Amino acid sequence: MAKDDDAEVLEVAGRQVRITSPNRVFFPERGDTKLDLARYYLAVAEPLMAAMGGRPVLLQRFPSGATGPSFFQKRVAPTKSDPWITTTVVSTPNGTTSDALVAVDLAHVLWAVNMGCLGFHVWPNTAADPAHCDELRMDLDPSPGVTFSMIQEAAVETKTLFDELGIDSYPKTTGNRGIHIYARLEPRWDPYQVRSAAVAAARELERRRPDLITAAWWKEERGARVFIDYNQNAPHRTVFGAWSVRANRHAQVSAPFSWSELDQIVPRELTLATVPARVAAAGNPWSEMYTKPQNLDPLLALHDRDMSAGLMDAPWPPVYPKMPNEPPRVAPSRAKKED
Repeated sequence: MAKDDDAEVLEVAGRQVRITSPNRVFFPERGDTKLDLARYYLAVAEPLMAAMGGRPVLLQRFPSGATGPSFFQKRVAPTKSDPWITTTVVSTPNGTTSDALVAVDLAHVLWAVNMGCLGFHVWPNTAADPAHCDELRMDLDPSPGVTFSMIQEAAVETKTLFDELGIDSYPKTTGNRGIHIYARLEPRWDPYQVRSAAVAAARELERRRPDLITAAWWKEERGARVFIDYNQNAPHRTVFGAWSVRANRHAQVSAPFSWSELDQIVPRELTLATVPARVAAAGNPWSEMYTKPQNLDPLLALHDRDMSAGLMDAPWPPVYPKMPNEPPRVAPSRAKKED
């Protein structure tokens, strides 16, 4: 590490990455600086790059730190000082394209950190193979009134379903109040198929535990139940990345953990300050995931069963064009009034 005027120069991945204003406090309540954030990513480099290496990422930037204003940066371009920055073309639901940063190596990650990135939102495909998703992401979303113990219980139900279908799954905290459950896939399915699999899983989980879990897209129908957000698998959607630090007061990390830890996990304790020691002591809890890609066919069979039984597709977010077999995009209470 070397100093360059008011900057720290980090030697990483064969590059020199400047961290300007290294003492700028990014987390006022804790006192962690921009340089502390960079050092965190250096400490978790191996599992971080296993999770997001080679993938396009959407940058959520907080130039003044976690308590300041933020914006999403979709478009990235190399500069004269950083000509090595790698990008790839990604699309939005309406077909607009942009050049997104590719997390080629840790130098690219720290380059983004220097830009004030607090949160990497990661595509479910690699830049080298944009046509195929190699991750299924189950988002267990806490609706109002849902406790973390309910999220934990819903995670058990999700794991049980996946185990029955022969699909290995791996959990992580969201860096907030929820849990994400991932399955690494053989790169054979497009995002529409992966979303269909997620819809089928959400509906099956609701059938099994309607008291606890819901697949209802409309908030007015959910109640105090865990919502399985299947649309996180829709084409062109990103998810907050594993090992990323959230812009919240605790500097929480979206931290992978083992299923054996589920009952004891406390998201607020998994922070920029504590996660490196966990990794140093226990390694990467997702290490096996990357060597054992899974078959999506069992979930797609559930989807085919539901379609054969006369179910319609689940609702899509409003930014997407109208999809085949999709129900009307109107809240149930409004539909009743219109009738």
